[in-house]
Amino acid sequence: MTEIAFHLNGAPVRISASSPTLTLLEWLRETRGLTGTKEGCNEGDCGACTVMVSDADGPKALNACILFLPQLHGKSVRTVEGLTAPDGTPHPAQEAMVAHHGSQCGFCTPGFVVAMATAHAQGRSDHDTALAGNLCRCTGYAPIIRAAQAVEDAPVPEWLRAEMGVASRATAEGSTLRPATSNDLAEWYVQNPDATLIAGATDVGLWVTKQLRDLAPVAFLGGIKDLQQITAEGHSLRVGAGVTINDLMGAVAAKLPSFAELLRRYASDQVRNAATIGGNIANGSPIGDGPPALIALGAGLHLRKGDTRREIPLEDFFIEYGKQDRQKGEFVEAVTFPTDAPNLRCYKLSKRFDQDISAVCGCFNVTLENGKVSAARIAFGGMAGTPKRAKGAEAALIGQPWSMETAQSARKALAHDFEPLSDMRASAAYRSAAAGNMMIRYFHDLSGLPVNLLEVAP
Repeated sequence: MTEIAFHLNGAPVRISASSPTLTLLEWLRETRGLTGTKEGCNEGDCGACTVMVSDADGPKALNACILFLPQLHGKSVRTVEGLTAPDGTPHPAQEAMVAHHGSQCGFCTPGFVVAMATAHAQGRSDHDTALAGNLCRCTGYAPIIRAAQAVEDAPVPEWLRAEMGVASRATAEGSTLRPATSNDLAEWYVQNPDATLIAGATDVGLWVTKQLRDLAPVAFLGGIKDLQQITAEGHSLRVGAGVTINDLMGAVAAKLPSFAELLRRYASDQVRNAATIGGNIANGSPIGDGPPALIALGAGLHLRKGDTRREIPLEDFFIEYGKQDRQKGEFVEAVTFPTDAPNLRCYKLSKRFDQDISAVCGCFNVTLENGKVSAARIAFGGMAGTPKRAKGAEAALIGQPWSMETAQSARKALAHDFEPLSDMRASAAYRSAAAGNMMIRYFHDLSGLPVNLLEVAP
């Protein structure tokens, strides 16, 4: 049993959770009778379960279906029922959805309203991005976007403003279940090397909701502030493993805009608010979007076991599918990468633009001197059992003049770098052709030609 304290719709809650992996969605619906939070996909894909979670960093939209109760300790939660005032006055987002006919069957509406209200509290107007994690199957998105636009200038309701940017009055103390520092985690993990470490739970959550796995023992890393730091070290950034994808996106937007745009297409706002770069690396997925960009940048990975630390090139961490260079009781502490890479470009190919897993993710980073390629780092996801460099293509580029002929040679070399598989996302032949086309796209991109369909106007 573990004690969990937080605020729910403005009221303090203190519970003893018998299971550390009980989801907020299940608890809300089955224990509290708050059924406005819907179960749709139960994997963080549809947004019907969206809730607003606030702490000292402000409000964020999160998916309740893959959010475990211990992750809420010391925070404030608002469900769709908690958006209205104590006297029943609706939130402006609720009124706008009615006025602009943003709901038909209504199943998705609570999630949309909560996501909209959270974005409104943050002062955002990028509605397509803020609502990309909410799926509607009957209304159509135009009236929903009009509703979001209609509340842009409305003030944040006073009954919500009081808890914006402040933590719950519950004390978020450390414990075995919730270590407070990386030192605490290192000591505990050496003693429990088979335990499951949970940061954002955007991947691990599905182990529970879809695979029905018992993950005990577990440790929740959300309270470890020293793993959530981003530190500038000259022309490099050291990013703690607990930094969320959204926070990383903001940190690299100015100097590595193509990397930031790749991260913007990482799942949804709800997922990016929870998912961490450490988890994205440590799970070893061959289709994770972070590693190809980081490998192309020449990133170094920092690992820790007890008091022993080591650093390895990130590309060496991935040995083969399902196997990484990580010892028992060792965890990812940080990743370091340069920010001086003006020629870095990242291209993601997926069936949907938003909220989809890559069929192929290619990241290119060449250095040009006097019209010739002096260095090249090219990495792909979705082309092998691990994120992997295209060393043959790199060799075809280095020392050669930067020309279409050279790009075509590298394109041909790519065919020998990978032996991709066919699956539900793409065939092996399609993946190979797409990877080669990305090489040509990269040449045109650095030449200043428009290559992004979203930026090409008729």
